Amino acid sequence: MKRRALLFLGLAALAVIPAIVWAQGAQYPITVVAPGKGPYTFPPGYQTPWDKIDIFVTEKMSANLFVLHGSEALDPAHPDSSGGRAMALFGPDGVLLVDTENRQTAEKTLKAIRGFTDAPIRILVNTHIHPDHTGANAFFAKQGAIIFSQEDLQSEMLRPPARGNGQPAPAPDMAGIPVGTYKYNPATPGQPAVTFTMNGETVDFIPMMPSHTAGDTIVRFRKANAIYIEDFYRNFGYPFADQAQGGSIKGMIEAVDLFQKLAAPDTTLIPGHGTLIKKGDLLPYRAMLVDILAKVKKLRDQNKSLKEVLAANLTAPYDKATQGDTQQSKDRFITEVYDEVKDFPPIVDGKRTMPRHP
Repeated sequence: MKRRALLFLGLAALAVIPAIVWAQGAQYPITVVAPGKGPYTFPPGYQTPWDKIDIFVTEKMSANLFVLHGSEALDPAHPDSSGGRAMALFGPDGVLLVDTENRQTAEKTLKAIRGFTDAPIRILVNTHIHPDHTGANAFFAKQGAIIFSQEDLQSEMLRPPARGNGQPAPAPDMAGIPVGTYKYNPATPGQPAVTFTMNGETVDFIPMMPSHTAGDTIVRFRKANAIYIEDFYRNFGYPFADQAQGGSIKGMIEAVDLFQKLAAPDTTLIPGHGTLIKKGDLLPYRAMLVDILAKVKKLRDQNKSLKEVLAANLTAPYDKATQGDTQQSKDRFITEVYDEVKDFPPIVDGKRTMPRHP
């Protein structure tokens, strides 16, 4: 607690909460490298060739706010662009980093940053627990970054899951654990928990309701008129609510609804995967979630098995408009909805004990 207090005191000169939202420059955003569209197929037993993946600037949101992403068609988990997006705000106050990409590409991510700034890495915020967003935490902490996140994310990192072969969980790398934490307050959704002024920009860390995971954070850049919305929305593949980590399809709907208040019509929204969008693009996504929830609930109320619900091909009306709509992506999404509409386990310490399906 004392260490955390000293850290916050050391950063106090940066933290203020102004009320003005500045207009975005007309020339931004600029897409430098668009994400791939697929379709992508990988042979059985395929392993990600990390040595072949490059990290580069894919979008510029302002003169000093860049987006980083990895090579397409090499990572089977994220074939449109390897890993999740990272963002770097840079200037004389140092670098504020949003997420860190995969552990295996840490050196390449730093090299990409050094391609546009030599400023020290000062602040890192994690948007959620998944390793394509937090994998290089320890590496960047050793570069000098102080790590922020929701408290649930910190707890999850301190209690990693057991290995699949029955072996105990590996000990967490304490260098990569967030030290500045905050909580989501359902009474004040959309309220920033932490605000920094750096490099001419005002940055808000806004904790979210359980949606993609139980520890989600979105990051708003007021002057650039841009918000990093992490993974509760994606337009490559079907939605992924990591229910075991506290995620929820219904929470995703709540997140979409919150954005109708948080974002202006011209605000650029930056998902972890897929293409940049505006808040109006969230509405068809919401309609699809509501439709699939209702259809799955109706079938489950008729005592249909998961196998029968999967066979109903409920995503068919949306397949043509969904890039990366693999059968695996569709089945995962429908299974999540099936599990959520009846006897959905509660969140305990940021996790849910989900049923196992054969």
